[in-house]
Amino acid sequence: MKTALALTLAAALAASPSFAQTIPQANDSYYKAGQAELAQRLAAKPITGRARNVILFVGDGMGISTVTAARIYAGQAKGVDGESYSLALDQLPFTGLVKTYTHDTQVADSAPTATALLTGVKTGNGVIGVDQTVRDNDCAAAKKGPVKTLMEIAEEAGMATGVVTTTRITHATPAAAYAHTPNRNWEMDGQVSDEAKALGCSDIARQFIDWSYGDGFEVAFGGGRRFFTTTSQPDAEDGDSRGGRTDGADLIAAWKARHPGGAYVFDKKGFDAIDARTVRPVFGLFAPDHMAYDLDRAGDPGGEPTLAEMTEKAIGILTAKGGGYVLLVEGGKIDHGSHANNAARTLSEAKAFDEAVAKALSITSPRDTLIIVTADHSHGLTISGYPKRNNPILGLVIEPNGDKSVGTDEKPYTTLSFATGPGGVPGSREDLTNEDTKAPEFRQPALVPMGSSAHTGEDVEVKAIGPWAHLLGGTIEQNTIFQVMRHALGSRLKPKR
Repeated sequence: MKTALALTLAAALAASPSFAQTIPQANDSYYKAGQAELAQRLAAKPITGRARNVILFVGDGMGISTVTAARIYAGQAKGVDGESYSLALDQLPFTGLVKTYTHDTQVADSAPTATALLTGVKTGNGVIGVDQTVRDNDCAAAKKGPVKTLMEIAEEAGMATGVVTTTRITHATPAAAYAHTPNRNWEMDGQVSDEAKALGCSDIARQFIDWSYGDGFEVAFGGGRRFFTTTSQPDAEDGDSRGGRTDGADLIAAWKARHPGGAYVFDKKGFDAIDARTVRPVFGLFAPDHMAYDLDRAGDPGGEPTLAEMTEKAIGILTAKGGGYVLLVEGGKIDHGSHANNAARTLSEAKAFDEAVAKALSITSPRDTLIIVTADHSHGLTISGYPKRNNPILGLVIEPNGDKSVGTDEKPYTTLSFATGPGGVPGSREDLTNEDTKAPEFRQPALVPMGSSAHTGEDVEVKAIGPWAHLLGGTIEQNTIFQVMRHALGSRLKPKR
């Protein structure tokens, strides 16, 4: 329908007096495509009613170069022209740029950026859910400086809430929905200092279980089982491995005791058995640590749902409660692929993330649901050289005349590379002539050799559709996204008495 409307408007534009002059390119395919895109933009109208629901998608480490490369990758995977292909997120009508600096650094980690998105304040690297006065490991300051998250505000208002991630549920971005800590690495008890414990600071997994806002999360899906089970407990899927908690606390059992009508699941079979219409709350931990990369999911012993499947199930569970909801969905392993300079996994994760966005768009309405897609920070992935159209995005640079592009050292290079990371080698560059650069395990080259690729500090994209999505235009501060979500929900966030 949108395409038909765009073509109708394009025809009307072409026939209007201001476009009556015939120009040589009027029948050019690119020219006509531009007219159609203009028509779509003219048809996009702001929605200013209050949102019933908000879904915040965070592609961890998904900078603009990653989005571009993922677009080409996804198109080429479908056997179509990758450069002109459109991701689901590309089709969202409102776009802006987001400043990602933190209170104390030019380049952010995921803890303060997720805090900015979910609380409206900038804070320092390494801390979660606390204000700018709190420094790393300062438990006393953290106890004085907590900030309230959008999930906590929503629960107090009687709304439903959920968190979906491909990382550990205790990792920085999902933790920002519920945790308040001066150290993002305090994910389980053994990682918290004795001094901090004495002052009353608890680990992030414990904070998840003890979260006391409203009736708690209606749904939480991710990885990280070992952060909730003890060193004496065998893993549900791998009996040879054990949990990581040293305090003797079985937090999964504690969750079950607190939610006797809920469901805890740990594999694909249990996930598929959940009836989203009737079962609530649901807690799913599908891996001892982070969930598998999308390229590797088939090797998981119990199977893992895709991010799109988890998103669909979560929306069903939240909708069934009624009264509106707030949902955080993180594509966390986009970041992990880039840290490893492993572009194949970075882009496959970004593709899986976009499929989750597409699923959410297909089962919600922009009339009542604000969907925001953004990143917490960028990575040093570059797209460089002059490769020919449709050159494999993971391949070596082949120029339009068919020649292999080489550097001054006469060695070829890949279209994708990184500024820093394990793909870097001391001394002269590797000769990639006989390398399969499209293999899943291949690490793209990096300029500076490091054990893990560093984040980068350029602006990231925000895309949106739904009530008040038009406010997310221009160049904005990252913490302003929280303000837009809160404004869109309006009186729905009024606390229940």
